Amino acid sequence: MATSERSGVAERRHGFDYPGGRSRRTTLRACKVLRRARRGESLRPAVAAADGAPTFIPHATSPPAMAIRLHRHGRFRRWLGGALGGDEELGDRAWRRIMHTFGAAALLYYAVPNDFFVIVPKVDVLLALLAFMVVLEVLRHLVHLELPTIRAYEARRVASFLFFSVALVIALLLFPLPIGAAVILGTSLVDPIAGELRSQHASPILAVGIPLGAYGMLAFVGLAAVGGWPAGDSALLAAVAAPLAVGAERPKWSWLDDDLLMTVVPALFLYGAGIVVLGLPK
Repeated sequence: MATSERSGVAERRHGFDYPGGRSRRTTLRACKVLRRARRGESLRPAVAAADGAPTFIPHATSPPAMAIRLHRHGRFRRWLGGALGGDEELGDRAWRRIMHTFGAAALLYYAVPNDFFVIVPKVDVLLALLAFMVVLEVLRHLVHLELPTIRAYEARRVASFLFFSVALVIALLLFPLPIGAAVILGTSLVDPIAGELRSQHASPILAVGIPLGAYGMLAFVGLAAVGGWPAGDSALLAAVAAPLAVGAERPKWSWLDDDLLMTVVPALFLYGAGIVVLGLPK
């Protein structure tokens, strides 16, 4: 028998006929390690190669738990984007704007009788809704609850929907009807307009002028038509509140949201100027 043949037989007898020069025993050991890794078991770096050099295998990390979703993988947003002549990104942006306008429905709080819910006053129901929003946000961070329309920069900060919820409750409970109506209408409807103008790269005149005009008109409606304040005083106050609100909306901070500022800043002005200075009714 030739030397090469004898050497091949010896290698096969000792299990050294596996690719890469590894023995059969080492290869089987590596397979066991890989199976343990797939099961998520902790591994030790103790697998040796055929040449005696240690082959270090990292510790396996447990697979992340399946996230809880409160959306349908964007199917509705893809449909909405297609209906608007775009893609899922357009649909996501449009749906976010639409949901923001739903904040104006908070004005129904004023129309609901205090004993409407029979067993609890309406303020308790309002606070319970706010608590529900807080729970959603806590779950989003603790168990990675997936919510629709959450933007990338909100991954590690408080989401805008919670800031907006807090702003609405503040306006309803801490300010009189005329002021609450003015700032709720303004924030709910003007903030989406301002955001869309920025996303469309509108000229500075349009990006500022349109939100200013829209907020002024909505604030006037809230103060005069809904709140019953005199038209002249309402027009003057709305004209001053508009630049305050639009100015509060433009800066972007990671720790504070424009929905809260756009509501609270003009509300404080309207309270000070309208009630404290002008003596308008609450």
